[in-house]
Amino acid sequence: MIRSHSTAVVVAALTALATLVAPAAQSDEALLIRNATVYTGITGAAPQAATDVLVQDGRIAALGKGLAAPADARIVDAAGRPVTPGIFGGLTRIGLEEIGLDSGNGDHSQRLGQMRPEFDVTQAWNPDAPSVVVHRMNGITFTVLTPGSASGGSIVAGQGAPASLAGREALAPRAMFIDLGGDANDLSGGSRAAQFMLLRQAVVEARAPNLVMVHDERLLSPSGRQVLLAFLKGSGVFVFDVDRAVDIRRTIEFAQQEKIRIVIRGGAEAWRVAPQLAAAGIPVLVDPLDNLPSSFDAVGATMRNAARLHAAGVTVGISMRSPDIDDAGKTRQAAGNAVAQGLPWAAGLAAITRVPAEIFGVADRFGTLAPGRPADLVLWSGDPLEVSSVADLVVADGQVQSGVSRHTLLRDRYLERVRRGEAR
Repeated sequence: MIRSHSTAVVVAALTALATLVAPAAQSDEALLIRNATVYTGITGAAPQAATDVLVQDGRIAALGKGLAAPADARIVDAAGRPVTPGIFGGLTRIGLEEIGLDSGNGDHSQRLGQMRPEFDVTQAWNPDAPSVVVHRMNGITFTVLTPGSASGGSIVAGQGAPASLAGREALAPRAMFIDLGGDANDLSGGSRAAQFMLLRQAVVEARAPNLVMVHDERLLSPSGRQVLLAFLKGSGVFVFDVDRAVDIRRTIEFAQQEKIRIVIRGGAEAWRVAPQLAAAGIPVLVDPLDNLPSSFDAVGATMRNAARLHAAGVTVGISMRSPDIDDAGKTRQAAGNAVAQGLPWAAGLAAITRVPAEIFGVADRFGTLAPGRPADLVLWSGDPLEVSSVADLVVADGQVQSGVSRHTLLRDRYLERVRRGEAR
């Protein structure tokens, strides 16, 4: 096999660092965070100043003032700093892609040239990927693993699912991802009109698997029909990646006709159809940094999208437009920008904690802090929606997480060489 020079260098570097894996989460000792400003994430709840958080046996044992410390508990003085639920990394390829330039390390798309709703991208997830550790130590504790359409793929990208960045397996329930609009024309015969035609045929095949078709030109395999039928019956949410206002309206109509639960991803012009989205109870995952017309589908893009949707009564979550692993860390920045453009601060925090957890069916594990719940929280150096703030302590899956990654190990290695005057 012949590799490019850049790929060979990367592979060699990763091989050399094979032993520098970040330490696993720390032990099950009790943790008491004293004197924090606690944002529980519970709807309508005010921040609790000078509050202690007790974590025992992987769960939040108590929230209150002056809590007694269990024997041998680790005690951390927050000195008034904020504690929030763990942050949502968005719809991402974390653990599905290592290096974008190396096609052998990108498992997020299928190129079979067929509509395959049974394609489940979680089967390729690597919880030991370096990107998992890096994002976790920066306060991101959960994400939604997201398949992508590619040349030779289909507008039905396949299934993804929530995942804890401190866990080993993807979580139930699954989500079905569908790409619509001008960007998906190459996957649907060159016209967005064909996209709904293909979707309706797929639905017919799933609901009537024994239907006799002319020349038997089926879109779906037998297993694909079974999977799509399960989603049509409510086993998971459909995520429609769509931007143009008129396409969003047609997506709403399609969802109502088929009686399916959907969420809009992207929605650059969603603010233009906010009343219809609110009336239908359809949440939108927006990128608040998306303010330029990158295509004719997004002529109406605005940084006030999130604020306008929220004001109209739409449930708003935040996810970066790009699912690349490097962009997952920008969700806090994006939430801060949305707040700067009129979204209430509490709604900005909810958009990257509670709201996505509720949308994807994992609100029992993420998004809010309350006694008895699994411990999933972050102690911040300052306002969590400010880019200058950092995660001082991360608890995920009930465990205090290490602050060590390949990045920090490399930094420390070469800083030491600089101090000794060995670096060139």
